[in-house]
Amino acid sequence: MDGTLTLAAHDFEAIRKELGLPEGKPILEQIATYPKQKARNLHQQLDMMELTIAAQSKPATGAARLLDTLTAKGHHLGILTRNNIINIHATLDAAGLSDYFESNTLISRNCAPPKPNPAGIHRLLALWGGTPEESVMVGDHLFDIDTGLAAGTATVYVDESGEFPYREKADLCIRSLDELINPAILSPDS
Repeated sequence: MDGTLTLAAHDFEAIRKELGLPEGKPILEQIATYPKQKARNLHQQLDMMELTIAAQSKPATGAARLLDTLTAKGHHLGILTRNNIINIHATLDAAGLSDYFESNTLISRNCAPPKPNPAGIHRLLALWGGTPEESVMVGDHLFDIDTGLAAGTATVYVDESGEFPYREKADLCIRSLDELINPAILSPDS
């Protein structure tokens, strides 16, 4: 969601530093190593930081156009994020993208193991009666690509910089969501 449907705004190093976490390990995984009470406190701090960021969310270039196109074609849309559910809603509201998603298709770290675990994708596919072969995971982070690969979906890697450090893992690399509206990619049968 962040950095894919919305402009990237998280400074993970600054968040890690403010939480007093060591460098080198993803935030959620590091918090999980602490005793229960300390982990709970860190999660509460993280939730508040993320909510502040969420309230300032702006849609990524092409996000609304792509979602309009996919919705018009009858495709199922879902979000799988390492955020919590309150921050998902705050992000989508601030970016003006809430109307594209049903609440039960917003999969947070609180209702499925966080990415790169593929359980969230499996949950969405079960809800829709879909298969990995007819699904696509779109994201801007290695966790997104690894999650799609683990679930057996196609993967689209979004990197506005065009650097694509994980290009070898993704099926398609794009700089903006506008590129997915290309008729060659979104054929009438897709």
